[in-house]
Amino acid sequence: MSYQVFARKYRPKTFADVLGQDHVVRTLRNAIAQQRLAHAYLFVGPRGTGKTSTARIFAKALCAKNGPSIDFDPEDELSIEIAEGRCMDVLEIDGASNNGVEQVRELRDNVKYAPSRCRYKIYYIDEVHMLTTGAFNALLKTLEEPPEHVKFIFATTEPNKILPTIISRCQRFDLRRIPNAVIAKHLLHIAKLENVNLDEKAAYAIGKGAEGGMRDAQSMLDQLVAFCGGNITEQDVLDVFGFTSGESVAALARHILESDTVGALRAVYEQNEAGKELGRFLGDLIQHFRTLLVQQADPEAAAEDLSPEVAEEVVAQAQMASTEQLLRVVDGLADVDARMRWASNKRLHFELGVIASVQSLNEVSISDVIDALDSGSAEGLTRPAPRVQAAPPLVRRVAEPVKAAPAFVAAKPQPEVREEIAAPAMVRAPEPEPVVKAAPVVKRAPEPVTEKAPAPAPAPVAAAKVKEASPVDEPGELFSQDVFWSKFVTQVQVRRPLAMSWVQAGTLLGVERNTIKVGFPPSESFARDSLMRPAQVSFLEGLAQEMTRKAMKFELVLDPNLKAPVFAEIDLGLLNEPASESKPAEAPKVEAKAADKAEAPKTAELDIPASAAAPKPPEDFYNDPLIQQAMVKFKAKLVTAE
Repeated sequence: MSYQVFARKYRPKTFADVLGQDHVVRTLRNAIAQQRLAHAYLFVGPRGTGKTSTARIFAKALCAKNGPSIDFDPEDELSIEIAEGRCMDVLEIDGASNNGVEQVRELRDNVKYAPSRCRYKIYYIDEVHMLTTGAFNALLKTLEEPPEHVKFIFATTEPNKILPTIISRCQRFDLRRIPNAVIAKHLLHIAKLENVNLDEKAAYAIGKGAEGGMRDAQSMLDQLVAFCGGNITEQDVLDVFGFTSGESVAALARHILESDTVGALRAVYEQNEAGKELGRFLGDLIQHFRTLLVQQADPEAAAEDLSPEVAEEVVAQAQMASTEQLLRVVDGLADVDARMRWASNKRLHFELGVIASVQSLNEVSISDVIDALDSGSAEGLTRPAPRVQAAPPLVRRVAEPVKAAPAFVAAKPQPEVREEIAAPAMVRAPEPEPVVKAAPVVKRAPEPVTEKAPAPAPAPVAAAKVKEASPVDEPGELFSQDVFWSKFVTQVQVRRPLAMSWVQAGTLLGVERNTIKVGFPPSESFARDSLMRPAQVSFLEGLAQEMTRKAMKFELVLDPNLKAPVFAEIDLGLLNEPASESKPAEAPKVEAKAADKAEAPKTAELDIPASAAAPKPPEDFYNDPLIQQAMVKFKAKLVTAE
């Protein structure tokens, strides 16, 4: 008997022999068991994945004795005839050489005849996409309503060339590329049956070179047996087929990840001197970086097509770079691959691509800048100007009863020192007397100093002074929610000014137990999202815990009831006041109206005397060029103080 190559000798004979196509095998087996047989099937897949073998096995099951049956005998005479392609009722047609209208018309005339020995008459057309448009159109009617004894099975590697009207009349099965691990295991099984000592690394190298095709892998093993005899190593595979070992590709990738440009260029030089195809070497390198990305997302899926040694190296390299860095490397190498296909000097482009990959790993990306901003450690970064918010009114009447606010315990003061703290001064009168607060004043001139407001008590109440140290008071001091939030905002400005504009956009809604609830208007969703980053949340909670000596959590919500911040209004009266370097401008005096101590009311009202009102500015003030430039720069509008 003449020699038979491995690809024919070890062709699958039953459904159990089909490897890597479990989804197709299971569907066909269930269709036969449930007697749900279609009249036309279409097998789609790359070369060597088992399209013809699966079609023949399916034909054996349909034509088996007492069939259709799943458990047919592959050694039966009829099964052997079908496997060898000489059964009169199972016709195999080459679509490339029988692609005309005349051949299809002849087929259409013969389908009306009943089978001679089998239950069905089966037409198997390989490479069906080679049929002409006229041949497809001639087959349409017969394919849609064939006789009950006729089954059509089509196979193709290019389904996009088949008319949609043909595909819609068939049940389509897509055969996948067979994983390298499955190919390597099957090759080791064949080598054992053939008394050949096949190294495991060599089996994985063959599977990698076969690119998912079992027939190609078996043909390569057949060639290696003829070349090496009974002992095949990985180096034999690399020498015969010009492949690059997985270890060499992984070594080049490690040089790139470690920014070892010299080592990476030396690896390219060695492969080029060994006669390896640089285009394939670059493709293997891109595939390796793709495996690193898969390793970061799904470690189990990444190890399917790798040898144990390379799998360990992939696990280590996946931790050496971020996903964004790996994506930049893959994009750069893909561009090099496109240029190398048409370049005469492939090594030059390869080396340039390697150098560019090393540099891309050292570049600072936008995500790195965001992380630096979140941590507050970025130096030299220009902080964007904070949004100008509406100035508080000059006069505020308090007509609500003063309620005791929940107390917090403040932490120790920090050694940080600032020139001034621009937080609004808040005055708290001793209980049970009402609290008199000095309204904050908005000025473009030097910062005003709030004077003491007369209190109804015998002893005057001093206004809060601007502190030069940390806003955190001595331990044990109790303060209200408003005071806490004011001190908290000031402390954020001291410690992390980059986050100040985001915190200023929020409003303290309340404190319940250990949760601080801060609201943002819908227009300030960006500020809320920025503060919800893990680094910012950790900073805010740590600062709150330091101030209250309790573990505090932040709840940042969007509240449609909150008004969006508006542009600041410049007070003309305040701008018209002359500024003095020696003596800062005085704030309007605030007089508190109260009765005697014995008949102290529950509410307090604040007024500004009429004498304190600022005079109207001259008419030419509006046309001043500096004022006009300021209005444009700060997007402000001029109003007069009433």
